[in-house]
Amino acid sequence: MEIVSTIKELKERIGRWKKQGLKIGFVPTMGYLHEGHLSLIRESRKHSEVTVVSIFVNPKQFGPNEDYQQYPRDWQRDRQMLEKEGIDLLFYPTVEEMYPDGYRTYVEVKELQDRLCGRTRSGHFRGVCTVVLKLFNLIQPDEAYFGWKDAQQVIILKKMVEDLNLPVKIIPCPIVRDIDGLALSSRNTYLKAEERAAALILKKSLDLAEKLITSGEKDAEKIKKKMVELILSEPLARIDYVEIVDLKNLESLDKLDGEALIALAVYIGRTRLIDNFRIIAGGIEK
Repeated sequence: MEIVSTIKELKERIGRWKKQGLKIGFVPTMGYLHEGHLSLIRESRKHSEVTVVSIFVNPKQFGPNEDYQQYPRDWQRDRQMLEKEGIDLLFYPTVEEMYPDGYRTYVEVKELQDRLCGRTRSGHFRGVCTVVLKLFNLIQPDEAYFGWKDAQQVIILKKMVEDLNLPVKIIPCPIVRDIDGLALSSRNTYLKAEERAAALILKKSLDLAEKLITSGEKDAEKIKKKMVELILSEPLARIDYVEIVDLKNLESLDKLDGEALIALAVYIGRTRLIDNFRIIAGGIEK
């Protein structure tokens, strides 16, 4: 595994691979890796001739009162995990390398960025799109791998790729869960023992929604009401949103009669967690 931290070094490595006509797979991360990240890396290695991973805690996607400074970081642990996975190149830039003095250019996907998580995380997806586009331009991947846990991010990035005619294919991969069902997240490390137990209410509410849907319920408001009631039965939980939306445009649905995203964001104590599942062609994907 090669490790580079400058754009100049990165371009040199990528240029050599491009001249050789090698297929490049890319997994962008913010580090503090877990099995969810590793599942993306393994998919890339299955389908690509070389795999590039980036670790960059992107300040542009954190709001002023969010956890940029506290976000978990462990460089030595991450490096060892990536070496074990056999990736070809790790890009590990500084903030100054990615956003030098005078940086002024940002990317937005209108409307999609303002729904769901975007309602309370103003500017978050502008920061995500900006850094991902920069990374795409630098790494020039054929395929880029993202987890469905961040479903809104997947949908927004797909739209960015489509609108800007980028020569990269977004490959979404299934949510990876702990043995008890909690979706893996670097932020799970914030949870105290009692909060970790309380966090299972997210998956329980999605399981309830799935049960209602498979039994024939199509009224989105009725499903959301039942989910909210269950979540509020957990004293440590505070709801940011519970939504049932169109899978393509993220607009709220009254009835389930096509592809849909059932998504929620819930605070457990001070930690904000997200989870979801999708309805595709009459079936459920998690």
